[in-house]
Amino acid sequence: MKYVAFLRGINVGGKNKIKMETLREILSAEGFENVKTYIKSGNIIFETFESDNKRLTQQIEKAIEKEFGLSIKTMVRSTDEIKNIVKNNPFDGQFENDKDLHVFFLDEEMPDEKRELLISNNNENEKYFVRDREIFCLLKISVLDSLMGKDYIGKKLKVSATARNWRTINKVLEF
Repeated sequence: MKYVAFLRGINVGGKNKIKMETLREILSAEGFENVKTYIKSGNIIFETFESDNKRLTQQIEKAIEKEFGLSIKTMVRSTDEIKNIVKNNPFDGQFENDKDLHVFFLDEEMPDEKRELLISNNNENEKYFVRDREIFCLLKISVLDSLMGKDYIGKKLKVSATARNWRTINKVLEF
């Protein structure tokens, strides 16, 4: 099966530096096949016979910690899951620029009370939609001025997540 691993918070502001070439090498050594990366923010496309997302996540996180000494949160999705995300985009047709739509990948489904708190912040400039282990965020303002930019999901809701813009989501499916 083909998967994508999304790493949280690497190569941002000079912190948690990981070279993509080295990352491809260590994941290949872990037994993953056809390992590719897309941009330096930690999007890894690979193939494996393992079908348990949690096991894959743990294997990748342990390999990164062993090689780089970094504890990096990782979210894994099969390419079929990502195709389903694209197909069932709740904001389809509501944005012109792929950088206006973001998907947050969570390690588990968000509890109802946190989901309701997040959705209660929806307004004409910033809208959220939660489904399964993903949060869709449509922004009509700068990321810096948004809850997303202030890490509301991580700091206020205490939910572990990593976000990618719509362009990146579609691009990893091309590999």
